[in-house]
Amino acid sequence: MTIIDNLEAMRGRGQDSALLRYSLGNEYLKLDETEQAIAHLAEAVRQDPEYSAAWKLYGRALAQAGRAAEAVEALNQGIEVAERKGDAQAAKEMRVFLKRARAALD
Repeated sequence: MTIIDNLEAMRGRGQDSALLRYSLGNEYLKLDETEQAIAHLAEAVRQDPEYSAAWKLYGRALAQAGRAAEAVEALNQGIEVAERKGDAQAAKEMRVFLKRARAALD
């Protein structure tokens, strides 16, 4: 049984959470299953809009999928969350991703 199988089984048992969705998104991204990752990461930030790590990974996944405009939007939101929470490192990393996503729009 893979990590994804275990996480999906937990979700199937009703143990859904932002952390579970973040974990699923991260694992799908590792497998280059970007659309699956995006769906789970979108749900993670919907469930917990203050989850800065989920915003960072969500923005990165969107950018990786070539969805630069959506990545810019997600990363801007993520930076606001991270700054509000005092998560300076996440904000810094998201600014790097944001710069790349904006460049992709040009």
